[in-house]
Amino acid sequence: MRRAVLLTALALLAAPAAHAQTKIDSINTNFRWLGPDDRVVVTRYDDPKVANVSCYLSRAETGGVKGGLGLAEDPSRFSLACRAVGPVTIPPGLPHSEVIAWTSASLFFKTFKVHRAVDAEKHVLVYTVVSTRLINGSPYNSVSAVLADGR
Repeated sequence: MRRAVLLTALALLAAPAAHAQTKIDSINTNFRWLGPDDRVVVTRYDDPKVANVSCYLSRAETGGVKGGLGLAEDPSRFSLACRAVGPVTIPPGLPHSEVIAWTSASLFFKTFKVHRAVDAEKHVLVYTVVSTRLINGSPYNSVSAVLADGR
């Protein structure tokens, strides 16, 4: 049992870091007597392979003592809005589907992943955020789409 926990911890330490993100805002939603308050955090993720596309993710972040120590599991409550912030062209050879960003939602087992899919027929990039767990996936998700100008 200890070996499994140790291997999981080492795998997480060796995992690649989350893609670049910019914190936009943090809004208190619930006062806590001890530790930080619960909040909604808004972050921006720029698509690393498609210029001029930015995705804004708002998500619930648990406060309190556990949250302050990084031990709380954040709830799967989030929203995603992706926007063209300039001319958007789908680069040749762009994978049909891939993860463009992720962020941790608990110490070990839960993340929020932002996926990009290409709808080549309509010239649209479709972005989806899902909540994941190491063992069981989660049905929680949010979707946003960006029209590519270069046809």
